[in-house]
Amino acid sequence: MPDSRLPLYWATGLVGLAGGFIASKVGWPLPWMVGSLLAIIAVRCLTPWQLPEIPNGRRCGQCIIGIGIGLHFTPAIIEQVASHFVLIFFGALLTTLSSVIGVWLLRRSGEDRATAFFASMPGGSGEMVNLGARNGAVLSQVAAAQSLRVLAVVLCVPALFKWLLGDGVALNHGASVSWGWLALIVPMGVAVAWLWQRLRQPNPWLFGPLLVAASVCLAANLQIALPNGGSQIGQWLIGSGLACHFNRAFFRRAPAFLARTLVATALCMFIAGSAAWVLSLITALDLRSLTLGMMPGGIAEMSLTAETLQLSVPLVTALQVMRLLFVLFLAEPLFRYWVKAPA
Repeated sequence: MPDSRLPLYWATGLVGLAGGFIASKVGWPLPWMVGSLLAIIAVRCLTPWQLPEIPNGRRCGQCIIGIGIGLHFTPAIIEQVASHFVLIFFGALLTTLSSVIGVWLLRRSGEDRATAFFASMPGGSGEMVNLGARNGAVLSQVAAAQSLRVLAVVLCVPALFKWLLGDGVALNHGASVSWGWLALIVPMGVAVAWLWQRLRQPNPWLFGPLLVAASVCLAANLQIALPNGGSQIGQWLIGSGLACHFNRAFFRRAPAFLARTLVATALCMFIAGSAAWVLSLITALDLRSLTLGMMPGGIAEMSLTAETLQLSVPLVTALQVMRLLFVLFLAEPLFRYWVKAPA
């Protein structure tokens, strides 16, 4: 057993880099996130080394990706998204309500109402754990279900999209690197993220930089991008951070609970794809972008997938953010109504 007093997070970074490099060579989608994720999980599950998370690594990765997402926002794309706001609204609402399937499955396995409910809601892990704590849920089960859901979506969706649907049609962003604008956006994004965190708002290190970058791009009508390698660094840091939630004990704990979580996630993904197909028939919006936007994954991961596959990042982000808002504002009131309702 290695000495736990040694700073092993440097090994976490190296293992993640090795995994990302191998995944990039074999052509895996989102290679630097998925490769680092799988490599670190393998080390934590197959060896005594319980590699720890890089200090503030995931925050830094979210900050980079948040800026990258925000730089895709242009007036023309925002106008397109706004013109279909009502359909996007109901699409996000439908995919949020599909989480009832997960609640039903977990209740059948004997979980209490609070644990089944907050483990199934497609919101951020931290936010759902906090809501579960206020309502008497088993927090270890909620955290495990939320982490497993994101892991399943991250591993399955990018691969399915690339292998079944191809790389998509390249979007003409006309973007170039502007170090002057980035020198303004980056510190402002970090400051807003810090303030967002102090106000205890959800996902501060993604939303803060995203809002700053999007606001500056829209106000100045900019078409700029991150420098080469920026997105890959963000992927590596996010994948390395997410992987540190998994080890042998995680997968051995309550296998029936984890299996039902995976089944519920698969069914929610199927419903999301079906709803996206219907919306694409009604509107002129791209089927692949709609499907990614409705998937029950994280905002950063799905937006990164859209960027890699050259899809509409603002549309995917808008759908993901809207679903998160539904969950954050409706989950607790709906749960309390359910508890008060007759059996």
